[in-house]
Parts: sequence; C-alpha cells; structure tokens
Amino acid sequence: MKAFELKNALQGKVALVTGANQGLGEAIAWAYAEAGAKLALCARDLAKLNAVADQIKARYGESAVMALACDVAKSDSAEAFVKAAHAHFGRIDALVNNAGVYGPMGNIEEIDWSVWVEAIEVNLLGSVQMARLVLPIMRAQGRGKIVQISGGGATNPMAKMTAYAASKAAVVRFAESIAEETRGEGIDVNCIAPGALNTRLLDQVLEAGPERVGQDFYERSLKQQQSGGAGLQAGSELAVYLASDASNGLTGKLISAIWDPWRQFDQHAADLESAKGKDVYTLRRITARDRGFGWEQA
Repeated sequence: MKAFELKNALQGKVALVTGANQGLGEAIAWAYAEAGAKLALCARDLAKLNAVADQIKARYGESAVMALACDVAKSDSAEAFVKAAHAHFGRIDALVNNAGVYGPMGNIEEIDWSVWVEAIEVNLLGSVQMARLVLPIMRAQGRGKIVQISGGGATNPMAKMTAYAASKAAVVRFAESIAEETRGEGIDVNCIAPGALNTRLLDQVLEAGPERVGQDFYERSLKQQQSGGAGLQAGSELAVYLASDASNGLTGKLISAIWDPWRQFDQHAADLESAKGKDVYTLRRITARDRGFGWEQA
C-alpha cells in the first residue's frame, strides 16, 4: 500500500485555521491551499493575516481564502468568525486550533497572574470555544475534522513555563474527550506535536533569558536556533493528513509530526483500533509495574 499523498487531499473541503498569520499556522494555510482546500483564516493581527491571505489568493484565486481578525479567547469574536466562515462557504469540514501563546516565563509565584490566565484563555479556552462552535455544524453535516496543535508542554513538565505546559496538556485531554463524545458520528479529533519549531515563540524564550526560563531550557533553545529546529513542513503535512479522508476513523490521538509513522497509518488501522492499540498515541499514567518494579503486584 502506498503512503499518504498530499496532492488534492483536501479538494473541495473548507478549513478554518486560527493563528494563521505566521509560523506554523501560516504554513498549514499554505499546505491546505495546495491540497485544494478553501480557507477561512483568522488571527489577532489583521495586517499580517491579510498579507498571508493576499499571497495565497495570488496563487490560488480570490475565492480560495477569506480572512478575519479574531481573538479566539473572546467568545463574541470566535462566534463571529465561525458564523462568517460558514455563511461564506456553506460548510466547515475542518478546524485547525493553532492559535497559541507561551504565556509568562518565570517561577509561578513571581509571574504576572493576569498574563498566566490570558495564556490559559488563548491556548485552552480558545480551543474549546472554537470546537464548541464548529461541532454543531459538523454534526449536521455528518462529518468533520478537528486538529489541535499541541506542544512539548503536553507530555513533559516545563518549569517556569507553567501556563503553557498546563494548557497544552489540557487541550490534549480535551481533544481525547470530545473524540469519545463524537465517536461514530464521522467526526475525528486529533492533536499534533509539531516538534521544536523556530518561530516567534522561540524568539520569546531567548529574549526572556536563562533566569526566567531556566538555564537548561535556554541552552536547548539556543541549540535549536542554531540547528534550525524541526522545520514547519512535517507539522503542516500532518495537519493535511488529519483533515483528509485518508485519516477517517483515526480519532483521539496525539501524533508526533517528526517521530510517528503517520504516513503509513492506513496500513495499521486494525492495530490502532484493537484493544491493544486503544491507548497508542494518547496521554496515559505510567505505573511502577509499567517500569518493571517488582514491588507493584500485577
């Protein structure tokens, strides 16, 4: 069986992409347009967003894209964006929850509490709000895809970046939960771990310095900057796969764009749906027995 191909994978589909004015969100917008999708893009910075939208229109036509300013953390703004996109295109086949921030950096008792809360509002509540708005539309259609961008904070503790880590872990569990709510309805909900990316978030870490983010994390970030990081292509291509019919039935997973063999998942669908495969690519608790300690009884 051949591996997944990007060309025409989203032909005729309509996708919403949040935080599409730069970084991974912009890369996903371009990948979706190339795969044939019509796009509704949003971000808080409308000038940057329009610049991206205009470039995509120049290549794929005026009808390919609509762009609106939107703050996903504000319910009225998110609702207006979804309503406008649905009215314009008549359907919503995929949502990519990409908008996100690192939030404050430093010890939890020293950071600005309002900034910590804002990070939760953007990363977690914004993603939840967008999902709540598109799910009734997708249920009425009998199909849909929700793609959540996760990050290192979902699977690893991150000292001095607690808002980011807590929110990213929460969105993964939220995605797993609504995957169960919608199981059997033709709606798939999955998360992407895109790898260490050299985006504005990396710039923020380096600007903050080792005292606020920790010496180890700062040094790793410097090395990442020098090496070029994971690059945007793998994450954007995985986002295409998860919005396409090729991934139908795959739901409730956290998938690494870099390390997991997602291009061959169709060859292993039975394994992933089996009893042994149910918790593959998900968050789970590791017990002492899992690590082979004899003092925990089977």
